[in-house]
Amino acid sequence: MYQQETIKPYHNGEKTSQVEQMFDNIAPTYDTLNHRLSWNIDRGWRKKAIRQLLSFKPQTILDIATGTGDFAILAAEMLHPNRLVGADISEGMIEIGCQKVVQKGLQEVITFEKEDCLHLSYADETYDAVTAAFGIRNFSDLDKGLKEMCRVLKTGGHLSIVELTTPVKFPMRQLFHIYSHTVLPVYGRLISRDTAAYSYLTKTIEAFPQGEQMVGILKQAGFREASFKRLTFGICTMYFATK
Repeated sequence: MYQQETIKPYHNGEKTSQVEQMFDNIAPTYDTLNHRLSWNIDRGWRKKAIRQLLSFKPQTILDIATGTGDFAILAAEMLHPNRLVGADISEGMIEIGCQKVVQKGLQEVITFEKEDCLHLSYADETYDAVTAAFGIRNFSDLDKGLKEMCRVLKTGGHLSIVELTTPVKFPMRQLFHIYSHTVLPVYGRLISRDTAAYSYLTKTIEAFPQGEQMVGILKQAGFREASFKRLTFGICTMYFATK
């Protein structure tokens, strides 16, 4: 068990149901907070993660923990797949994602489905690519979630992940610690009205496996040629792997 798996947003209940409740609660303000708290740098991180797939031209894509669909929409615009499915456990987040897809005119390409990412309903070897942005650290069982992502990916298919991480070098490590323990939770509470959500998210960033450790975890889940690249002084990390 990894440390972040033991961290829960609220006091009572199983983690997966608590995460679902938390994202339902913060869904209306999620996009605003994401962009403001990252100074809009998160948009660039998503683009870099999608560029990892450009040369492979995947036609069927599964976006895990899709949230309000920002990554799915950007992937559809940059990669032009025939079909892209955004899977998430939060109906509140999916509802907002559906509205954004209609506004973009992408409803023929992108569909959203409520899924428990630890028990995906899709058949083996369904997708050319699987993606995930800022979501897998919420898994209550990281190994199981990654194995599911590997299972539904076609042999030779690719996985692209972008996740928030803790900088490893001075002084960014110290500055990020101050920011994540003061500005992020306070501002998150003021905007989202959820007193626990952004404290929880900070704790999961610090506890989540990263870098070389995460590459090893990906290989144990069935991927090969796994690699990583730190972005913006290590505040974010990209992972890329092949089944």
